[in-house]
Amino acid sequence: MGIFQPEQGKGHPHPLKKPQFDLPLNEQNLSHVFENCADYMVRTVYLYGDSQRQVTVCYLLGMARNERLSDYILRPLAQDAQLSQIPKEQLFSHLQYGALYNLAATKRTSLDEVVDDLIMGCCVLFLPGETAALTYPVVTEEKRSVGEPENEPALKGVRESFVESIRTNTSMVRRHLKAPTLKIQEYIVGRQSKTQVDILYLDGIADQELVEKIKNRLNHIDIDGVEATGNIEEYLVDHLNTPFPTMPFTQRPDRFCQALLEGRVGLMADGLPLAWMLPGTIDQFFKTGQDRAFHWLAASALNLIRWLCACITLLLPGLYIAVVTFHPETIPVKLALSIVAAKQEVPFSTVFEVLIMLLAFEVLQEAGLRLPTPIGATVSILGGLVVGNAAVDAHIVSPAVLIAVAIAGVAGYTMPSQDFASALRLWRFLLAILSSLAGFFGLAAGCGALIYHLSSLETFGVPYLAPFTTGIGNQTHHSHIIRPPLPRMKWRDGAQHTKNRRNQR
Repeated sequence: MGIFQPEQGKGHPHPLKKPQFDLPLNEQNLSHVFENCADYMVRTVYLYGDSQRQVTVCYLLGMARNERLSDYILRPLAQDAQLSQIPKEQLFSHLQYGALYNLAATKRTSLDEVVDDLIMGCCVLFLPGETAALTYPVVTEEKRSVGEPENEPALKGVRESFVESIRTNTSMVRRHLKAPTLKIQEYIVGRQSKTQVDILYLDGIADQELVEKIKNRLNHIDIDGVEATGNIEEYLVDHLNTPFPTMPFTQRPDRFCQALLEGRVGLMADGLPLAWMLPGTIDQFFKTGQDRAFHWLAASALNLIRWLCACITLLLPGLYIAVVTFHPETIPVKLALSIVAAKQEVPFSTVFEVLIMLLAFEVLQEAGLRLPTPIGATVSILGGLVVGNAAVDAHIVSPAVLIAVAIAGVAGYTMPSQDFASALRLWRFLLAILSSLAGFFGLAAGCGALIYHLSSLETFGVPYLAPFTTGIGNQTHHSHIIRPPLPRMKWRDGAQHTKNRRNQR
């Protein structure tokens, strides 16, 4: 018997042994588990200077806060004279129920439980002759401070964003939503990472069927670690063979709380400075945290512009190819003459021009993202100016193609969700190729295929195109493109089945 070592090439593809450490609980076996770990520390403390009575304290440097460990655990053990007068058979009970200055004390009887507590930032106390151990949370609070959201700038609203600490994030939600019906349920995902994943919802408002579906899918995630958003998203979504995101996320606690009030279910993971809002429908990827901060007319106009820009970035390159290549009669005469004159010295076809410029645009964007911020901005500006002007001057592409691709690229940046914008860019290439094969017919066929693809998507049983369809089961009685005044928005959008659909008088 010993520490579990998975068999190579035998049995289950991903074998799991429980308990993981099938050894008796004592300090020697715990030291064996953390053998060759430089941060594992063991401290023996005499009770009030009595060398005949001692306690062994184990902790991990960096996970436990030194001040708390010294002041609340070690100091009472070493300096409290009353501890030395307690009979040995009662000492364990006294340490568990109040002799030490700590908020919580937990009795552990298995080595697995002690190992998990130690990694979470607890210290462990072993008493001679006892088969159980006591664990005390003395976790450090070192983390990135709460700052402004980088991906969702707040022009008129809360200037705080989620951080990598899940307890800091849940506390921000609690400060925004002080309702006792806010439920937070915790799960551990990842055999090695043991990542805390929390489900947040408002009891009585959220769809309980949706909550149960998320719980079941979390329970079925059996991976080594959760170190990226994909480790959660790709194990929870209904469809993997689609570029369109189905789990909207946010960095802003105010927007997250608004989603909970709509009846959606929130999801957080420790180590990730964001939160998901489920179920994800297409309208969620066009909303921003400012939609309820601006006047309803301005917010509606901006939302219309975002939808219009989505159509432009998706259709403009393909539309240009179809018009110039197959349907030149649809172009005004003066514009057609201008395009022909500019294209006379270009040796390549229109399709090649558009595709090469779209590809160059993607390369410049990727270079700007991967380089450090000062260099990335310079590369993007110089690359755009130099490559664009040089391509036109060298008669590789015509000016009209450059303008069409630039307009399509800039329009894509208006998307609040860059994951959704990335999916539009992929479909933009496909529609451009179809337009080069069959003109307007190919473009229309591609648009039909896109609509069919979107209508086939679901997120936890809710259609992706809801609320534009009747798939959510309840009418919300207001538009999701034109935002009406807030006093008239009396119905929740998110919950599919709820007894409390009305949100105001």
